[in-house]
Amino acid sequence: MILSDLRHDGKLLHITLNAPKANILDAQMLGSISDALAEDGRRGQLRAIFFEGAGRHFSFGASVEEHQHDRVAEMLHQFHGLFRQLSALAVPTFAVVRGQCLGGGLELASYCSWIFAEPDAVFGQPEIKLAVFPPMASILLPWRIGGAAALDLCVTGRSISAERALEIGLVQSIGTDPGAAADAYFMEHLAPLSASSVRFAERAVRTTLMRAMEQDLPTLERLYVEELMETHDANEGIAAFLDKRSPVYE
Repeated sequence: MILSDLRHDGKLLHITLNAPKANILDAQMLGSISDALAEDGRRGQLRAIFFEGAGRHFSFGASVEEHQHDRVAEMLHQFHGLFRQLSALAVPTFAVVRGQCLGGGLELASYCSWIFAEPDAVFGQPEIKLAVFPPMASILLPWRIGGAAALDLCVTGRSISAERALEIGLVQSIGTDPGAAADAYFMEHLAPLSASSVRFAERAVRTTLMRAMEQDLPTLERLYVEELMETHDANEGIAAFLDKRSPVYE
């Protein structure tokens, strides 16, 4: 489900989401990422982790099937566990984004320290179109791009272009070869630095986000599982998507 390898004399861990075309972040994919981070993420010389998607797209997001009422609590626990694992490692992260970067895919990319994108990349949090909301994005995006831009993405579910993502500070750089651009940035700005000190700096700058993940994310998880998923509309939105029909909301 993923491809992972160490590059630049062990200074960089490269992880490819390898389930094109959608590169869905389902339980198997998340487990594979977690295993790679557990195996290589604590290497003393590691200075960065790269995420990119195989094929034309970064990721369409988390598995909709796993959003169903009887599975969603387990799905959120595993999905949010990935961010808690990344937070504990405190290794700087890059997302190399081509094509669609949606839902959980955008949450993963947005968590990364830097996003390098192709000109045709598209970013969105479309969960509301399934009558649900993205808990991680609800704390991550306001921290990253401000409340107004986060509200726009999460409440409307609309997608934005790479150019718009650059304007609001979500994307670091746009280019025809974002992988090469990210690698060059890493080699110039991170590779020469102290690996341990870089982790302290990463942890320090993310202090408010880490606090929100510790204090607010469990509240949003309960809101989602215990309240949202007890409504007709949330279950109808998920069911309608899986049935490939228009939802009938109350």
